[in-house]
Amino acid sequence: MNKPVLPNSSLSLKLPKAGRGIEIYRLAASRTFPAKLEGTLNRVAFSAAHVVSDPLADLDPWLSSAIDWDRTIAFREHIWDLGLGVAEAMDTAQRGMGLDWATSLELIQRSVAAAKTKGNALVFSGAGTDHLTPEDAKNLDDVIHAYEEQIAAIEKVDGRIILMASRALARIGRHPDDYGKVYDRVLSQVRQPVIIHWLGDMFDPELSNYWGTADLDQAMDVAVGVINTNAAKVDGVKVSLLDKQREIDMRRRLDRNVKMYTGDDFNYAELIAGDTEGFSHALLGIFDAIAPAASYALSRLAAGDAAGFHDVLGPTVPLSRHIFKAPTRFYKTGIVFMAYLNGHQDHFTMVGGKEKEN
Repeated sequence: MNKPVLPNSSLSLKLPKAGRGIEIYRLAASRTFPAKLEGTLNRVAFSAAHVVSDPLADLDPWLSSAIDWDRTIAFREHIWDLGLGVAEAMDTAQRGMGLDWATSLELIQRSVAAAKTKGNALVFSGAGTDHLTPEDAKNLDDVIHAYEEQIAAIEKVDGRIILMASRALARIGRHPDDYGKVYDRVLSQVRQPVIIHWLGDMFDPELSNYWGTADLDQAMDVAVGVINTNAAKVDGVKVSLLDKQREIDMRRRLDRNVKMYTGDDFNYAELIAGDTEGFSHALLGIFDAIAPAASYALSRLAAGDAAGFHDVLGPTVPLSRHIFKAPTRFYKTGIVFMAYLNGHQDHFTMVGGKEKEN
C-alpha cells in the first residue's frame, strides 16, 4: 500500500486555551490504513487491550463486572489481524480497577482459546496478586503464593505470563532483598519465559516505592539485578515510567537475551525506532486506540522506511500524551472512548461504572 496522502480539511473547531481565550483548530482529513497487516514486522508489538462492558446487564455495576464477551473477543481478533499481540487482562482492561481476578481469569481463558483459532496468535496474560488484598498480606510468602495461584491458572490453559507488579508486595516489601526473594522464587517455577511489568505509581499510586526504594536509580539497579539474574526465565521487561531516558538506560543494561518493551505512552515512536545501540519493542495501552496506524507504521519500519514509520506514528503521539496526561491512571476512559469513536462498540460505559469517576 502506498503511503496515505493527507488532503486538506475544511473542518475546524473553536477550542478554549490558557488565559480564557479561544483558538481555531483545523482538523486534518482522516487517514486510512489496512485492516490487516501488510508485510512483516521486525519489532514485537503488543496492544494492552481494553474490555467492552455490557451496559444492559441486570446487575450493580459497582459490585459486579459485566462483559460483552462477543465484542471483547472481536476486538482482540482485530488486534491480531493487524499483526499485533494482545497483552491480556492488564491495567488497560481495568485490572484491579473494576475487573476482579475471577473475571480476569475468564477473560484470559476466552482470549487464549480465541488465539488458538487464529493460528496461535500472540497473547500474553497478566498474572498478579490482586485476589489478595494488600491488607491481608502478612508476609512475603503470602505474596508468593498469590502469584503462584494466578500463574498456575493461566498456565493450565497454555497461557503465557506477564508478571504484573503487586500492590501487596509494594505494601509489605521494605527492602530490595524482599523483591529479590519474591521474584526469584516465582520466576524459578514458570514454564516459559515471562514479561515483567514495572508499572510506575503515576499509573497506580499504590505501587509507590516499588523495588523497595523511592529512589528510581536505586530501583532500577534492583530491577536490573533481578531480571539479569533470572534472564533464562525472562522474555522481556515492560517499563511504564513515562521517562524516555530511564528506559534507554535500562535497555542498555539488560542481558542481551532480554527484550525491552516500551510502556512509554509519551515517547514510544522514538523508543521503538531506537538508536545505534538498540531499540525497544512495544507493549502499549495506546496501541489499543491506534492499532491500524501502529501496524502500518511498524510494517514501514520493517521495510526499511524509517521516514514512513515516523510520518505515520509521529502524529499519534500528541493524542497519546493527552490521553495519558496526569492523573495518568484515568487514561482507560480515553481508550474506551476512542474504541467507541472508532466503531468497535456502540457505547462508552466502562466496567464498574468507572466512566463516571474519571
